[in-house]
Amino acid sequence: MSAIQLTSSQKRILTALVNLAENADRPVSGSEIAESINRKAGTVRNRMQSLRDLQLVEGVPGPDGGYVPTDGAYDVLGVERMDDAETTPVTVDGDPVEGVNVEEIDLSSVANPELCRAELVIRGPVGPFEAGDRVTVGPTPAAGLRLSGVVDATNIDGNTLLLRIDGMETPPDAAS
Repeated sequence: MSAIQLTSSQKRILTALVNLAENADRPVSGSEIAESINRKAGTVRNRMQSLRDLQLVEGVPGPDGGYVPTDGAYDVLGVERMDDAETTPVTVDGDPVEGVNVEEIDLSSVANPELCRAELVIRGPVGPFEAGDRVTVGPTPAAGLRLSGVVDATNIDGNTLLLRIDGMETPPDAAS
């Protein structure tokens, strides 16, 4: 099978659909996708036709209808389904963010506290996050890691947050 090349618009819409679908037990509406990427619903509907033709999405008709990503969508984007994934809670300014799960945490410059940054890849909309927000992530399921910091930047195309870390902790080892 040849590799599918998506336009930037198609990739942005498909990424939004995959991220929103992870936390929904129903089809995702075009207006939800449009809102999450700050585009018009008509633009999303127009791109969905080509994504259906590429067999990357399935349309679900009816008043509760919308779009569902296919396995091919995950393959094209190079992401895994998060079915039955453990959740890592996220808060903004102390308030829990619903419908968001952390997929990946990449730390940089850990040895230098002044430059410590974390790149968070999330599933779900990045709309609740803005530069300057105080965010806490964790505890993570395996290690119990909890990070806190300030959002430096968001990337709505890839659902990535860049945090300036000012706190990092793990629970005390019970065996000690």
